[in-house]
Amino acid sequence: MSDDICTELMFARSVEEHISEDIEKENTTLLTTFVLTGLTCQPQWKILLFLVFLVIYLITIVGNLGLIALICNDPHLHIPMYFFLGNLAFVDTWLSSTVTPKMLLNLIEKGKNIYFPECMIQFFSFAVSVTTECFLLAVMAYDRYVAICKPLLYPVIVTTRLCIQLLVLSFVGGFIHAVIHESFLMRLNFCNSNIIYHFYCDVIPLLKISCNDPSINYLMLFIFSGSIQVFSIVTILISYTFVLFTILTKKSAKGMGKAFSTCGAHLSSVCLYYVPLLFMYVHRGSSQADNQDMIFSLFYTVIIPFLNPVIYSLRNKQVIDSLKKNVEKKYLKFILICTILLQSVGIYMEFLELL
Repeated sequence: MSDDICTELMFARSVEEHISEDIEKENTTLLTTFVLTGLTCQPQWKILLFLVFLVIYLITIVGNLGLIALICNDPHLHIPMYFFLGNLAFVDTWLSSTVTPKMLLNLIEKGKNIYFPECMIQFFSFAVSVTTECFLLAVMAYDRYVAICKPLLYPVIVTTRLCIQLLVLSFVGGFIHAVIHESFLMRLNFCNSNIIYHFYCDVIPLLKISCNDPSINYLMLFIFSGSIQVFSIVTILISYTFVLFTILTKKSAKGMGKAFSTCGAHLSSVCLYYVPLLFMYVHRGSSQADNQDMIFSLFYTVIIPFLNPVIYSLRNKQVIDSLKKNVEKKYLKFILICTILLQSVGIYMEFLELL
């Protein structure tokens, strides 16, 4: 009798396990669509936020692409510093275009759905651009260190070949970092919830809704993302420590002013970029971490790409002079074209009168 009962219990347990496995498989296959909570759930704010961020996005695109065009067209700006600055503007455009269009779409649409492949593509693009920007900021700090601390050796050290190598390494590093996190994300199943408490697909909100153990993902984040940030910050701090000592030893007030003006813009950009990231790590365990992370993420994905062209343009005399020259050239061309057209119209009218 007891053997029969044991057999029945074992059979019931096996049936239960099969049913639970089927339910789990069904859940994991159903959760191929996520819902982004977005910036706000209050309808009265959505139109205003849409208009504000649309204007910011358009200015970001025009400002960064305009800076790239200015650097490409002016031979005086064909030096390593502006080579890296142009690529930073490109990465800012890339980062903003990865996040902002979907955010704007979610503000005016009722549904905030995003499909799993689209989510993975957005995260991959975001990870590549953010990591590449970290490396570029470190490279730009090294460039300023060599230019100010070793001005006579600058053309020998910072060659065109080295610039291209550093740029390629920055993008390759960003790509590899994104591939690592993407591959570990792809192994997860999402069956707990399909609601992502964010306005784009970021790794931490995705890990929170995973039904697998994401410990290895957090470990990879700590190892790789932490190492990249520490490397970038240490490189920047060491470079600008030497720059500061060199500037303070300069006897020429003009030289000090020029050094401060060229480094001030980059330091402002670095502070704006890394302060939100550091705050995100400090407040990670608090009860309001989701809302705080969203605010900090908004700052370095939308606001910083918008501010960078302004910072580098207003605090850089060479960029301002180049912009003035280009505007004057365009204005003169416009006046010349208008004059030619008016003269042509006048000649045509005189010809008609003769007829």
